Amino acid sequence: MRLIGLLLGGGVAALALAGSSSNSANPPLPEVVANDNRLPAGRLHHDTLSLELEVRLARWRPESPTDSGIVVAAFAEAGKAPQIPAPLIRVPAGTWIEVSVRNALTDSTIKVFGLAAHPGAADSISLRPGEARRVSFAAGSPGTYLYAAETKTHDFIKDDEKESAAGAFVVDPAAGSPPDRVFVINIWGRAQDSTSYANALAINGRSWPWTERISAAVGDTLHWRWVNASVRNHPMHLHGFYFRLDARGNGMRDSALPEPRPLAVTHDVRPFETFAMSWVPERPGNWLYHCHIGFHVLPGAATLDPADTTSHQRMSDNAARHMAGLILGISVPIPAGWRDPERMHPRQLRLFVQEGTRRGRARRALGFVVQQGAQPPAPDSVAIPGSFLLLTRGEPTDISVINRLREPTAIHWHGIELESYSDGVSGWSGATRRLAPAIQPGDSFVARLTLPRAGTFMYHTHMNDLEQLTSGLYGPIVVLEPGQHFDPARDHLFIGGWDGRDDPPHLLINGDSIPRAPLELAAGVTHRFRFINIGPAGGYWPTLRQDSTVQRWRQVAKDGAELPAARAVERVARFRIQVGETWDFEWTPRPGEYTLALGERDNPAFVQRIVVR
Repeated sequence: MRLIGLLLGGGVAALALAGSSSNSANPPLPEVVANDNRLPAGRLHHDTLSLELEVRLARWRPESPTDSGIVVAAFAEAGKAPQIPAPLIRVPAGTWIEVSVRNALTDSTIKVFGLAAHPGAADSISLRPGEARRVSFAAGSPGTYLYAAETKTHDFIKDDEKESAAGAFVVDPAAGSPPDRVFVINIWGRAQDSTSYANALAINGRSWPWTERISAAVGDTLHWRWVNASVRNHPMHLHGFYFRLDARGNGMRDSALPEPRPLAVTHDVRPFETFAMSWVPERPGNWLYHCHIGFHVLPGAATLDPADTTSHQRMSDNAARHMAGLILGISVPIPAGWRDPERMHPRQLRLFVQEGTRRGRARRALGFVVQQGAQPPAPDSVAIPGSFLLLTRGEPTDISVINRLREPTAIHWHGIELESYSDGVSGWSGATRRLAPAIQPGDSFVARLTLPRAGTFMYHTHMNDLEQLTSGLYGPIVVLEPGQHFDPARDHLFIGGWDGRDDPPHLLINGDSIPRAPLELAAGVTHRFRFINIGPAGGYWPTLRQDSTVQRWRQVAKDGAELPAARAVERVARFRIQVGETWDFEWTPRPGEYTLALGERDNPAFVQRIVVR
């Protein structure tokens, strides 16, 4: 499928954008400049933007200014350095745009998309080597859009990804937009052999730990525009806070979402999608916004050197080395006179991190086990998923995490609004000189949770993720309103994870691949279904059927946030839950037999039989 099809209809395809891996060039290639999307390109005179662009080979150093870099195709303004992402086109509505595009590549015909009025069709401009073309068009409607170049160079390999020649196209309302930032995801990738893949995954041209550090003040309202200039999905996750999803588009069209707008801690960004979000950092500290696919944020998996897994072996406290790829760091300074909210009589829990006897496809069996009673659990007892944590809104809770492993770990309380120091990113969470450490073998750490809302959440390792997560270090959290009681006869939780790192993955639901027994439900009673996905990658599909008929249920919450009445509507009982998301639904069944299938849309790995009487 070509880029034009993706821009029009969405979906994933094996597509390569402009790029080349050849390192031989004479004279030396120009250096790519990481584009922070603060300065619009071209010259705006009255109501006309004049812009001269070219696509040329350049050396891109996404992981640091001193790395060896890769040779890619990139856009540049004529006479200026190539940029990744491509130069920002940003104009007010009503602007007439005149663009000259030249193909400076010597071995490739390119197709340029997105230089047209918006909304519109994803028409392309085809340019042979050395050819130039001038186009003129009206900017069109306000929104966030994408433009890109596609080519297949002489060294093109089928599974390559060359999404380096792409950038943002923003049309502001005539009256202007509130102050915002624009972020573009670009990817370069190439298989090294049958088991390894070299990746450059960048936000505004840089990969963590070289990505820009965002600074914000407590109480600021941050407006962000995102452009996914890649063929991959990216479930983008914000630590510690909810964000509001304001608009979504497909590169050529963009639409503001109706009020009330959805809240989320994770948004699954589809290939070539654009979206706008806003959020308020209500507490100081260091925070992250990142893709929740493990292969996009870990050394070795998300780096140009697939063998770069030294951080997994060292288990250091250095946040610059135990993460990589699609990650933004956000620093919110402690304001003058700031006082942490008072926490009266917190509930005390003890959570042990343990290893037991291997039980499945994973090479190890790791688990979180809550202490019950006066005695700690046996050192080799393991629960996969980890112990179900049932908490109460408004009740401060201190969880002492005791590490009985032979290696460090760290725990992230996913979706929970809490203090930064307890957020679980070793070497980063916290502020100034007080940064959270990794939990060393035999040591412990007290996570201080605040619980401002009831809902469905999760907790999981944030260290050596591919090893620890696929071995079982994750668990569910349900927070109830004060006075509520959890009734397992009416409240049903399904948490999906991986059993080992096999490709294709082996999906576990509630720690198993086969339902243990039929689920018996009472007819005429409203049941709540809570779904969690904490595999390293890939979504799974819950589908509720009676025979071949897909049922209907009411969506009531996303990522722990209850939906307002206008959005809590009945819908078909079939959807895709992405990594890092939680979804809640209510269903009032009639007597009969049903199935709840979970896994691939048309090939579920786990089928739960439901008997309603």
